[in-house]
Amino acid sequence: MALIKSVRGFTPKIGNNCYLAENSTIIGDVIIGNNCSFWFNSIVRGDVNSIRIGNNVNVQDGAIIHCTFNKTTTQIGDNVSIGHNVIVHGATIHNNVLIGMGAIIMDNSEIGENTIIAAGALILENTIVEAGSIYGGIPAKKIKSIEPGQTKEMIERIANNYIMYAKWYQ
Repeated sequence: MALIKSVRGFTPKIGNNCYLAENSTIIGDVIIGNNCSFWFNSIVRGDVNSIRIGNNVNVQDGAIIHCTFNKTTTQIGDNVSIGHNVIVHGATIHNNVLIGMGAIIMDNSEIGENTIIAAGALILENTIVEAGSIYGGIPAKKIKSIEPGQTKEMIERIANNYIMYAKWYQ
């Protein structure tokens, strides 16, 4: 069973139809929407500040979501896929975003809707990622603008696939 841990008087609140792998960890001031999945070795650590996660979000194997004490919270919208070994730290991720494997999203960054962050990208602190774009590199830069229709199918397909995968384990 996943580790669900209260800290500083906060107990995680988990929505309906969520899958938590046996070795996933959810701690503290965390509120999670419906149809989310937290895969093997993923950690959502709301011990030092709040973390809010929308609906249809998948946090893949080894990903870490955290924030900074008295400084930054983490907000994640709907239909967000957080790839394997991603770190999201004190950032805002809007709806319909795909964050590729191994990317790092630093404090006070904001990722706009309908956006793709390439695998291995480093989004530096205070970076505003334009909605409808692809960012990649170290540090990440805008690669190109994309129409919402160009990414809608892929972003929704991945989010929906993870809902399906979760059912295999439940």
